Amino acid sequence: MTDNANSGTDRRTFIKQAGGAIVLAGMDARSYGRVLGANDRIRLAQLGCGDRSQGHVHMTRLASKKIPVETIAVCDIWSLARERRAAQVKKAFNLEPQSYKYSEDMLARKDIDGVMIATGDFQHAKLCTEVVRAGKDCYVEKPFANVLSEAKEARDTVKASKQMVQMGSQHRSEPYQLAVRDIIRSGRIGDIVHIEQEWNVNEERWRFVEMDTGNSNVMVQDRKMEWKKWLFDRQSKLREEDTDWNRWLLGKPYRPFDPHVYLEFRLYKDYSSGIFDQWMSHGSDLVHLWTDEAYPESVVANGGIFAWKDGRQNPDTCVAAVTYPKGFLYTYKTVFGNSYRSFSRIQGRDGTIANYGGEGASLFTVSKEGGRNEYDSSVDITKVPAAAPVSDQEEIVKVAGAEPPDSRGPEDDSVVHIMNWLKSMHSRKEPNANVDHGFSHSIVTIMAAQSYWSGKKLYWNPQTEEIVDQPIA
Repeated sequence: MTDNANSGTDRRTFIKQAGGAIVLAGMDARSYGRVLGANDRIRLAQLGCGDRSQGHVHMTRLASKKIPVETIAVCDIWSLARERRAAQVKKAFNLEPQSYKYSEDMLARKDIDGVMIATGDFQHAKLCTEVVRAGKDCYVEKPFANVLSEAKEARDTVKASKQMVQMGSQHRSEPYQLAVRDIIRSGRIGDIVHIEQEWNVNEERWRFVEMDTGNSNVMVQDRKMEWKKWLFDRQSKLREEDTDWNRWLLGKPYRPFDPHVYLEFRLYKDYSSGIFDQWMSHGSDLVHLWTDEAYPESVVANGGIFAWKDGRQNPDTCVAAVTYPKGFLYTYKTVFGNSYRSFSRIQGRDGTIANYGGEGASLFTVSKEGGRNEYDSSVDITKVPAAAPVSDQEEIVKVAGAEPPDSRGPEDDSVVHIMNWLKSMHSRKEPNANVDHGFSHSIVTIMAAQSYWSGKKLYWNPQTEEIVDQPIA
């Protein structure tokens, strides 16, 4: 998945930030907002035109069968990305979208109601702030932020506005995840003591994205290719003259243009924390959904690069342990060198909820297994059990009207999630994954990344909203 930046300020920028406000040609940005009627067609723009924006356009097209909505503009500083996404939009909506290189030009349009952000991890919060200050509703991909100060600024900007902002944490709109939350709220498995997630995949992950090697699957199809030659001599479709490198850096320390850093940013710590940003953001958000928690007490993380020694900086294997104020432990683990049986498990004092599959999997069971009546295993195991003992009354979680559960779950292109946002744009009621939820998962992932790199156990101070290295009294 490739995502490219479209923000920052340079000599071209006519959006001036002064005292936290944005002024366009002397007018308050919200004066550009268009008031939506109940039956008005919603007009969206895509900010960032990499792979994830392809999913955004796809979701919008599917949603257009149920609600009047269309994409009318695309924006990306890389010309090739803009062209690709514009072609998709034209095919999907039978219209010629306006293409923009710079976000401020696109945001000046009065007829754009909402903007969907699919850029680099380190750009999400800054761009969300810019979009909201321009008076547009916003759908922003996760992670919401990977710098705490930027998370705070974006959250505060959203909460001070009237804009409807939806995080790309689609599981908050999915029926099985919500059913699990309701089971926990009911007290059926008692107080939670531990939530564990292990989501594995045996692949390079994020190293082979949109590279022009003559064959995008070259490493899959020809494993005999000399590794170093491929890594350092490969050619990319991205040329410096076709983008704006300084704009892409968006305030990060300057470094010479590198197309692989630009396109594979998830592997480099200045721009992403990799697994923490990409997957643990979903994992921790599910923990918050299931338990109604908003922030951790402490986080400690470890791991390393054990399988893919290809020049990446972020780990290919990691584990984080998180404690929460309600008194339970959350452990998260991902391995990129082995894909054995991904799962999630929610352990309560009176029973257990088990999930089969990785992030987003919808197959859950609930049982009394592990509860108070089992101080130790009550079964003499001589073979691998296919299910809990009959006495533990294990059952599959089912939701009326939903697709049957499975170990893969729905695709990332969640129609139910984008529909929730689109409906909120009409009703002006908060969507399912609001900015507070984005801020909450950002706290966890930022702390996990900082712990991984510092080797320290870190603590969250909810009064000052700061990360500290000593327990809070």
